[in-house]
Amino acid sequence: MRIASIVAAGGLVLSAAACGEAPDENNGAGDGGKKFSACMVTDVGGIDDKSFNTSAWKGLKEAKAANSNIDIKYVASKAEADYEPNLTQYVNQKCDFILAVGGLMANATSKIAKANPNQQFGIVDANPGDANVYPMQFDTAQAAFQAGYLAAGMSKSGKVGTYGGLPIPPVTIFMDGFVDGVAYYNQAKGKNVQALGWDKATQKGSFTNDFAKQDEGKKVSDTLVAQGADIIMPVAGGSGLGTTAAAKASGGKYNTIWVDVDGCESTPDCSAILTTVVKNIPDAVKEAVLKAAGGEKLQSSPGFVGTLANNGVSIAPYHDFDSKVPAELKAEVDKIKADISAGTITVTSKAQPTK
Repeated sequence: MRIASIVAAGGLVLSAAACGEAPDENNGAGDGGKKFSACMVTDVGGIDDKSFNTSAWKGLKEAKAANSNIDIKYVASKAEADYEPNLTQYVNQKCDFILAVGGLMANATSKIAKANPNQQFGIVDANPGDANVYPMQFDTAQAAFQAGYLAAGMSKSGKVGTYGGLPIPPVTIFMDGFVDGVAYYNQAKGKNVQALGWDKATQKGSFTNDFAKQDEGKKVSDTLVAQGADIIMPVAGGSGLGTTAAAKASGGKYNTIWVDVDGCESTPDCSAILTTVVKNIPDAVKEAVLKAAGGEKLQSSPGFVGTLANNGVSIAPYHDFDSKVPAELKAEVDKIKADISAGTITVTSKAQPTK
């Protein structure tokens, strides 16, 4: 499944601080309650992170396109301290549906939801367990398992790597799947490709401690490259763009695997992106908002969990690498999807979503 991303007018330069509310998406607000208002609070990565915030906003835009009675707007959080006031301002504005984006927002969302039990919330990448919060979660370990197998099969150095933004479940779930996919390749092929940057057993690894600063991403990936990795999967939002840009500049010395939104449709670095572990946030958000706008009460249990079987997660097309990935390896990666969907291969992670 290919997911087109939002490319900000004026180029592809990432801004760590997003632009705040989008007044052009708010036509008709306050016209006597005829419109259904869907209001989004971004995580600190901002609306232009080319990652999960971008994806969620795309879902809102698609919901509005499908139902002209829906008004959408967002506010950007510049720090974690902004979460509660940003959510509260939308409660005060009487938004019909308030969407929180990212696992870091779980506690703030739960707190505000408990204080406003009649308000409908949604959240991406978390499940706080509140009756009025509709959770949208994604078992990205499944698709990352495919990506790990692919990376191992494409590595010339015999070393691949991954790193995260923060050691939180929506990040480490990718890393768990990736290293297990590498291990599965080794088992199937009798090889010994090393996965650097993450130890699944100890849950310890490499992190930028940031989702916006590209130089921090580049620093971490420079270390992995120095250790011999020639394919790297950053799971760090906008910070990962530091890695894709450096990989592109390396002239093929190393390449990357992107996450969340197809990197060939959301970044300028397609020539260095082997594939993307896609989290189909846009469709999940779109469906939730359309249901809510249609009068349906969104149930917190079971919520939504995206898997390979329901196309909630996937790996993107190979784009520039399509002719470089051997047909046999492509077929093996496809078979892994079928086997995971059928339950023949079980992918596990401590960070997997619970219903």
